[in-house]
Amino acid sequence: MSEQNTAPRGSRLRLNAMGVLAAMTALLSVSPQTLAAETPHPHIHAIGVENQYADIISQIGGKYVEVTSLISDPNTDPHSFEASPGIARQIANATLIVENGAGYDDWADKLIAASPNAGRQVINVHSLLKLPADTANPHLWYDPQTMPVVADAIAEQLASKMPEHAAEFRQNAGKFRQSMEPVNAAITAFKRDFPATPVAVTEPVADYLLKAMGTQNLTPAALEYGIMNDIDPAPQLVSEQNELLAQRKVRVFVYNQQVTDPITSHFLALARKNQIPVVGVYETMPEPGYHYQSWMLAEVSALRKALSDRVSTESLIAGKQ
Repeated sequence: MSEQNTAPRGSRLRLNAMGVLAAMTALLSVSPQTLAAETPHPHIHAIGVENQYADIISQIGGKYVEVTSLISDPNTDPHSFEASPGIARQIANATLIVENGAGYDDWADKLIAASPNAGRQVINVHSLLKLPADTANPHLWYDPQTMPVVADAIAEQLASKMPEHAAEFRQNAGKFRQSMEPVNAAITAFKRDFPATPVAVTEPVADYLLKAMGTQNLTPAALEYGIMNDIDPAPQLVSEQNELLAQRKVRVFVYNQQVTDPITSHFLALARKNQIPVVGVYETMPEPGYHYQSWMLAEVSALRKALSDRVSTESLIAGKQ
């Protein structure tokens, strides 16, 4: 992630007395109406810790928000993300922050606590959804019920900061809910057309979506959560996963594109060898070219394509395999 550019350094403009007078005269000749028309809209400085949340803030806030995402690189493992001093400064300046919670981005809480701001609002999605404290799977954005709730919460927080635009923020949240209808329809159609489809995964990244689609995840839970938590899986668990793939007991292999190691690469090679279609999933929204809605629709479409055409979609990013 890059820092915001500072103003370029150049030669200083020197004005003589006549020049200063001319500049002041020109300024005073501008009507208040013209100044109002040319004055840019004030911005709410907001952060989506993960870029999928930043995208929702942008969709709800529109021209009234200046949004930064802290984690957006699809080649970065969000679990091992290390914040920089620049990120600490951005958090200090933000008045609205949306974080995932559930232990996924705890480092952000430390930075927020280190720079108190009475005017700052923090939306913790895990808390917003009122999920249990011991929620094991932190990839909350893959649940199709999550983001509409987040969008509504963002709209209310923005409305509290800019009451004069409250109706617009709430209208944008309504539009977001409507824009999720194609995703929900695709999920419903998949569940109808491919009931109880057996799948295997490397991690529980897309498990909420897979559950909504009615699939049966046959990967041992201890294996997928062990890989997520960087724990070497027991040989017995590896053997169980090997059997699922070698004997083609599953119809799709769902592979986390952002976290790879020798064991996940081994499973990927085994799926390919046995001609099991592979669908790549991501922990942060693929960029460029996607909004949250189109990202989720692309994942559902890739899973459908894997079953209907036996075609893999290992990457959603153009030009990558």
